[in-house]
Amino acid sequence: MALDLISLSDFRNHARSELSGTAQFNLLTGENGAGKTNVLEALSLLAPGRGLRRAPLAEMARGGGAGGFAIGASLAAGGGEPVRLGTFARPDRPNRRLVQVNGAEASAASLGEWLAISWLTPAMDRLFTDSAGGRRRFVDRMTLALDPAHARHATRYEAALRERNRLLSDDAPPDPVWLDGVERHLAEHGSALAKARARTIVALAGALAELPEEPFARPALAYAAGGPADPADLAAALRESRRRDRQAARTLTGPHRDDLEVTMAGKGAPAAICSTGEQKAMLIAITLAHAELAAKGRPGLLLLDEVAAHLDPLRREALFARLRTGGAQVWLTGTERAPFADIQGEAAMWEVAGGAVVRA
Repeated sequence: MALDLISLSDFRNHARSELSGTAQFNLLTGENGAGKTNVLEALSLLAPGRGLRRAPLAEMARGGGAGGFAIGASLAAGGGEPVRLGTFARPDRPNRRLVQVNGAEASAASLGEWLAISWLTPAMDRLFTDSAGGRRRFVDRMTLALDPAHARHATRYEAALRERNRLLSDDAPPDPVWLDGVERHLAEHGSALAKARARTIVALAGALAELPEEPFARPALAYAAGGPADPADLAAALRESRRRDRQAARTLTGPHRDDLEVTMAGKGAPAAICSTGEQKAMLIAITLAHAELAAKGRPGLLLLDEVAAHLDPLRREALFARLRTGGAQVWLTGTERAPFADIQGEAAMWEVAGGAVVRA
C-alpha cells in the first residue's frame, strides 16, 4: 500500500478528518456534497501542481476564507520507516502552498519524487472536446507522474514565455540581445518539455496497443507538436517568427501549442466525435495504462471519483480486475456501495457525511 494515517485539517468542509488502516482499494461513500471528492482533492495535493480541481489555495481553506489548512499522510515505501508527507497553507500566507517531508521544509516539486498520483474525475469527461490547453494540462500531469523534473522545465518555460510575450507586445521594439537570451531559455526548457511529453505519449501508446478492444474502447494516441523539439531548431524558429509574433503580440511557435490527438482504434474515429460512452471508456483506458506505468517507478496512487456508477456490471468487473494487478493504491468514491460489491470484501471503507469521515 502507498498511504496511511491520512489527516485533513480545515480543508474544504473537513474540520478534522483522519483515515487509517488503508488497503489497496479504499472506498468513500456518502451523499452528494458530503465531502468525498474533497478527500481525493486533498490526496491529489500530495503531488506537485494545483490538485485535481486546480483551485486557488485560499478557496481550499474551510469556509472558503483566508484561513489555513493542513494535509498529511504517511508513505510506506521500500520496507523502511514510513515517510511523513505534508502540505499546508498558513492563515497569514493563504496563497502560498508549503510542503514538508518528515517535518523538514521541501519544495512542492519534490513531492513527485516520493509518490506518483493519477486521477479521473467527472470534469475530465470533456477532455476530448475541450481546448488544446486542457489536453496539454492532462499530458503534463501524466508526464509529471513519470518524470518529476518535468515540473521545473514547465515552470521555467512559462516564465520565459511570459517575458517574451511581454517584450513582443511593448510599443518599442525589443532589445535583440535581451530577446536572444529569453529565447535561449525558452528553447532549452521548451525542448525538454516537448521531449518529455512525447516520451509519455509513446509509452502510453505502447501500453494501450497491448490492450484488447473490449470491454473498454482502446484509444490510439498521437502527439501533435507545436514546434521543433531540438533546442537549436526551436531557438531558430523563434528568431524567424519574431516579426509575425510581434504582430500577434504573442508567441505562436513552441510546446505551449502542442496537442494530444486521440482516436478510437477500432473505428478509426476521432475521440471528439465518438459517443459519450466510448469517450468515457477511452479515458478510463488511458488512466489505467498511465497509472500502471507510473506505479513501476514509485509508489502509485490512483484517485477515481464517481467512476463505477457510469459503468455496466461487465465493465465494473473488468475495471476492478485491472486495478488489482495495476500496482497502485486506489481510492474510489460513490453515493452507494452496491456498485462496489466485487471489492467490498477487500476494501477499506469509510462513510462521509458533512465533512466527517467514519470507518464503515
